[in-house]
Amino acid sequence: MIEFIFVTVLMFCFSTVLYLMVRALPRIEEVPSDRKSFLDRWAHSEIPEKVDAAWNGFLFKFLRKVKVGVLKLDNTLAKHLQKIKTAEQEPKSNIDFKEISGKGGDTEE
Repeated sequence: MIEFIFVTVLMFCFSTVLYLMVRALPRIEEVPSDRKSFLDRWAHSEIPEKVDAAWNGFLFKFLRKVKVGVLKLDNTLAKHLQKIKTAEQEPKSNIDFKEISGKGGDTEE
């Protein structure tokens, strides 16, 4: 309960500070600047779009090759498991438990 009270007081303090900042905002004048920074010029150029296109192309090719590699690995493992499965399977004799217990269908009455 004490934690709830502390959090409530903290949020009230934040809201008060935010309210005071919003009231002071209209007094601040924005001075337009003619000078643009390197980051602004770079962001508005065509370079980010070209980098994005190149990255998407590389990522597409790379992920496609990874997919093919994973599928090849899957096929190899499946073949290996199939070999193990056939090697371990010994011909098992079919035991007829009904015949052993004498409750089979061929018993004479």
